Amino acid sequence: MRLDLSIPHLRTQYASGSLTPVQMVEALYAQMLAEDALIDRHIWIHRLSKEAMLAYAQSLEVRDAQALPLYGIPFAIKDNIDLAGVPTTAACPDFAYTPDKSATVVQRLIAAGAIPVGKTNLDQFANGLVGVRSPYGACKNSINPDYISGGSSAGSAVSVALGLASFSLGTDTAGSGRVPAGLNNLIGLKPSLGRIPTTGVIPACRTLDVVSIFALTATDAAAVLAVAQGPDGVDSFARVVPPAGFNFGNAASFTFGVPRAQDLEFHGNAEGPAQYNAAVARLVALGGKPVEVDLRPFISVAQLLYEGPWVAERYAAIRSFIESKPEALHPVTRAITEKGIRFSAPDTFAALYKLKDLALATQPVWEQIDFLLTPTAGTAYMIAEVEANPVALNSNLGHYTNFVNLLDLSAIAVPGGFMTNGMPCGVTMVAPYGKDFALLSLAASLHSSAGGVTTVGATEHSPHKLGTVPDASLFPSGQIQVAVCGAHLSGLPLNAQLTSRDARLIRSVNSSADYKLFALPGGPPFRPGMVRVADGGAPIAMEIWEMPATAFGSFVAGIPAPLGIGTVALQGGGTVKGFVCEAIAADGAQDITHHGGWRAYLAAAK
Repeated sequence: MRLDLSIPHLRTQYASGSLTPVQMVEALYAQMLAEDALIDRHIWIHRLSKEAMLAYAQSLEVRDAQALPLYGIPFAIKDNIDLAGVPTTAACPDFAYTPDKSATVVQRLIAAGAIPVGKTNLDQFANGLVGVRSPYGACKNSINPDYISGGSSAGSAVSVALGLASFSLGTDTAGSGRVPAGLNNLIGLKPSLGRIPTTGVIPACRTLDVVSIFALTATDAAAVLAVAQGPDGVDSFARVVPPAGFNFGNAASFTFGVPRAQDLEFHGNAEGPAQYNAAVARLVALGGKPVEVDLRPFISVAQLLYEGPWVAERYAAIRSFIESKPEALHPVTRAITEKGIRFSAPDTFAALYKLKDLALATQPVWEQIDFLLTPTAGTAYMIAEVEANPVALNSNLGHYTNFVNLLDLSAIAVPGGFMTNGMPCGVTMVAPYGKDFALLSLAASLHSSAGGVTTVGATEHSPHKLGTVPDASLFPSGQIQVAVCGAHLSGLPLNAQLTSRDARLIRSVNSSADYKLFALPGGPPFRPGMVRVADGGAPIAMEIWEMPATAFGSFVAGIPAPLGIGTVALQGGGTVKGFVCEAIAADGAQDITHHGGWRAYLAAAK
């Protein structure tokens, strides 16, 4: 059995003393050699020596494991991202150089305790979604080596899927962090543009590029993102992402877009519709409400990527090299990139104007839904098929991915099941910029609910055992949760005081069993009071709502005495801010605790 490299599992072992980073490296290196003996999948361009990995591990063993969030966690790096002292090739040997300094993201991960294990194969200069455009060999799928791995972050995905790294870094310009995840049964996070600095990353289209994360679970991806994110003062495209906002991934209900039937395209894959519909059904079971969406404006955006000046941007990224050594490029990469010189400045502005118009056309969609659900890739191709038809099949794989980058959206690929040929078939959730944590939260639930997905990647380990809810403390939300127990409940007269402030229902809960509920005399109708008592209390039914912190002050200011906001203990443990009542107000009030809640009292009083 392959090593269980999930982050929570390794951290538990390190904390108990049953494993050390040195022991982990010894076992992992043996597993790498065993994988090499089975089949050469062309995963690595440069794998670190055992001695180099051990040097990182040994340096950790004098450190405090609890102080380092990624202590002893092995990771792989796409070979267009710098690791100090190791050649960066971008899958082009003549382009290679050896950096003195690691990319910002790599520095941060190592500083957090992560151990680099190697540089991975990719479609040359990150140009492609297939994983076969490399002089280092076509990267073979982790589940069936006759199939493509997906690209351009090919080796990054396959290394994680085979249990050779806990997570890996890729890049995503048009789907390169999602298509390989979908084809290898992994989580693939395309974070918001600028969330992770790209200093030390060879650009493909710098205005669109993000560093992506491949992981076994959404929880693991969240742990990596928390370390990797934030401007570095060097990358001018890096941004401070605003607070996470409402977490629809942790809500009692949410809305999600589903493309119209005529907009769904599976490129001849007869099993695709059923797989996609199964994911829709799982989201409904989790509390989702599907809303039909016209996907045509999004697809029109996607078609701009290889028809407009963004090809010229790819040319600009390697201009001096392609003009001096064009013969050094892979034939397909060269043919595509050289088209960039055809576009004029007027062409560029015309395409930018068209993109703005299309982006405006998509805006109403986000007023109706929390996120959009699409297939990750309509189908899976064999390596021989792609080599025979390299451009058209590559374009098919980007059908649902290209628009995400051009529209400045965030996205996450989630495993969904397997086809009869054994290949995985996943879905992608797409949301506006900054909604990364909400996507990660819901991805954790969707992943663990997929009954057909019994393992992560190509390993024997179960996502149900490994997956937990991502830690909300890693991503400040800018939201405040408040528990209501009376007229602010759903459907009751004062609920509009919440909804008018963009509050959303999280879930229904009970207080701990040491509260009494009273119907208070005087004042407006529908006024309960909940008082904590030493004896004679009971659980009281409540709802937890979440609103922007900027709206919380005006909400609290409107609460009349003797009511106020305090800390309410919950049944089963934990606390939440919520409505409480001054104890003196209970004098002469009707004790309605036996009803268990205000809604039940109103029903009984009719």
